[in-house]
Amino acid sequence: MCALLATPAHPQRPAPDPDRNRELEFRSLSAAEYRAFLSRNRNASFLQYPSWAGVKDLWRSESVGWHHPDGEIAGAGLVLYRQFPGTRKYFAYLPEGPVADWSDPYLDRWLTPLLRHLRAAGAFAVRIGPSPAYRRWDAAALKAAAGPGRQLSDVLATEVDPVGSALADRLRTRGWRRCGGEDDGDAQPRHVFRVPLAGRSVEDLWAGLNQEWRRNVRKAEKSGVRTVLGTAADLPEFHRLLGITEERDGFRLGRSAAYFEQQYAVLNAEAPGRMRLYLAVHEGEVLAAHTMITAGGRVWYQTGASADHRREVRPSNALQWRMMRDAHALGADEYDMRGVPSTLDPAERPFGLLRWKLGTGGHVVETLGEWEIPLDGYANTALYKAFQAYLARR
Repeated sequence: MCALLATPAHPQRPAPDPDRNRELEFRSLSAAEYRAFLSRNRNASFLQYPSWAGVKDLWRSESVGWHHPDGEIAGAGLVLYRQFPGTRKYFAYLPEGPVADWSDPYLDRWLTPLLRHLRAAGAFAVRIGPSPAYRRWDAAALKAAAGPGRQLSDVLATEVDPVGSALADRLRTRGWRRCGGEDDGDAQPRHVFRVPLAGRSVEDLWAGLNQEWRRNVRKAEKSGVRTVLGTAADLPEFHRLLGITEERDGFRLGRSAAYFEQQYAVLNAEAPGRMRLYLAVHEGEVLAAHTMITAGGRVWYQTGASADHRREVRPSNALQWRMMRDAHALGADEYDMRGVPSTLDPAERPFGLLRWKLGTGGHVVETLGEWEIPLDGYANTALYKAFQAYLARR
């Protein structure tokens, strides 16, 4: 039964804040300033850390920030610039960023100085990845809803984030366009799977696994599967297994061994242990290899690979349980298992990946996705259309 709250006839209104809609000051940040800001923000994505610019070395990079009149930094971001071939114009990209107060109803004081700065830097279009979630579904709800032709969007969400919903409306009214469809168009996954860790014990995490997962982890242990931390020397073996996995599961990341070697070197140079390689070894043979990234208060399972044989000893389940426990020991707030498909149809091949992750007892999150806007009327020019075609080919 709902209680009705009496409303005063003449409610007391707060005094107007003259600074609340004032545009924030904006400038480039030094590496030291940016790292200091990130150290105070546990929820920043690893894609917004300076090291990611070293991974994407074909892009020019810049750290930028918003700050208050007293100099305190209020928000910041890593901007990657990709030059469009044959021009002096750039596509500006802030992957899973910037790190800003997206709940601020006065959005223009954040966006206006950002777009002005990027325009002056030669950008003809900008893409951002705001951090708020949009919707969330618990594992139990999705298991119950699975069926022929079913999609995530057919299921009533367990939770809708009011900040994400409001932000989506505000971006649309300002001319921003949400990229892609349900599973395409975004460079980063729109639907991700997250296992909450904060406030939970390892025993809680174990209880959160479904019966099949617990059985498979026990089977791996009884079969003698060992989970160990690998080194850079093990990356070629990881990449070989990744090729087998791509062929078996029908996808193609298009990443060379050199890409992962550079990523491992650059991320760990910034902070030892930022990127880890986990190996599942059985009778002296590596049967599975998964990478994990740690930044701030979050941990991500990035890429998994496994052999086609001896799958019955469940090496991947053993690895994920080890990684989840290590993330918990590191004090992470959540374990992000990254992308999942939007299909709930068991007859469709991608559903197998979602089903596997659902067994960990976490939840599917639809992020706000990536948003793009052309600058200075480029929306209808040949340059902007050509660049969209260029991105589609890549």
